[in-house]
Amino acid sequence: MAITSGRNFWCLCGSIVLVATTPFVAAETKMFESVQVTPADEYTHGIEGPAADLDGNLYVVNFGKPGTIGRLPAGGAASEAFTALPEGSVGNAIRFDRSGTMFIADYKKHNIFAIPKGGTEPVAWFHSDEMNQPNDITIARDGTIYASDPNWKGREGHIWRIAKSADGPVQGQVMSAPRAMGTTNGIDLSPDGRTLYVGESSNGQVWSYAIRDNELTDAKLVKTFQPDTIDGLRTDVAGRLYVARILKGTIALMKPNGAVEREIALKGKEPTNLAFGGSDGKTVFVTQRQGGFIESFRTDQPGREHCLQRGRC
Repeated sequence: MAITSGRNFWCLCGSIVLVATTPFVAAETKMFESVQVTPADEYTHGIEGPAADLDGNLYVVNFGKPGTIGRLPAGGAASEAFTALPEGSVGNAIRFDRSGTMFIADYKKHNIFAIPKGGTEPVAWFHSDEMNQPNDITIARDGTIYASDPNWKGREGHIWRIAKSADGPVQGQVMSAPRAMGTTNGIDLSPDGRTLYVGESSNGQVWSYAIRDNELTDAKLVKTFQPDTIDGLRTDVAGRLYVARILKGTIALMKPNGAVEREIALKGKEPTNLAFGGSDGKTVFVTQRQGGFIESFRTDQPGREHCLQRGRC
């Protein structure tokens, strides 16, 4: 059986039969070798926010036009429309909590939207006019949302903590920090939920913080890349970090101490973010601003979020 351009060809009864297969199957046979999954230009220049549900469907913002969310079905080779945010809102990040609820960061109108499992209608979960955006988000085991909130013009930013209060309402506030932050962008938690990793695009730095209620403490510089060359980041169950090297066209895979294990070469040169998916959580999907498509590669550990959704982290 020969494989050509992600499709399988074989001869049957004297005729050629064409059977379409998932383009990212090839990525599952060679570790860390990325392949393009979806056609070019399905998504806008604002392609971002990938997140996979328990069924293996991948959700990405700005499908065809701003303010939409597309879905790449498990095993699919092209995205389809999933839903749209209210008029004027534009998504930048998507995450799932342990119950299967989808949360979307709306950077235009300063909202966090929620879509219950099985639903398609976005419902306002949190709003604050004091926010610059929000940009990227991550969710803890108890449902607490941490959101990066960059001020791109001022090349600075901070982190919001958003959670339900004891009497029910969702409340959010800026977390105190031991240092002035750059433009906060990519964000994720360690597998034990005790450490928050934050990428600062303006200075190319990744920092770690211990979490103490609404306070970030014990700031440690994990790694310094070139300024303006990092975007989204994710962690796996081994505690390693995957950092989107926008403009370099790679994903940097590094240990919590900042030692880079490998730079995973991508098809596109402008990766904005990434997410773990697939049946075992070891397929990494990458959103590409250059070309407006999704690509993927296989890795050797499941993602933290994949583990969290299954109640194992």
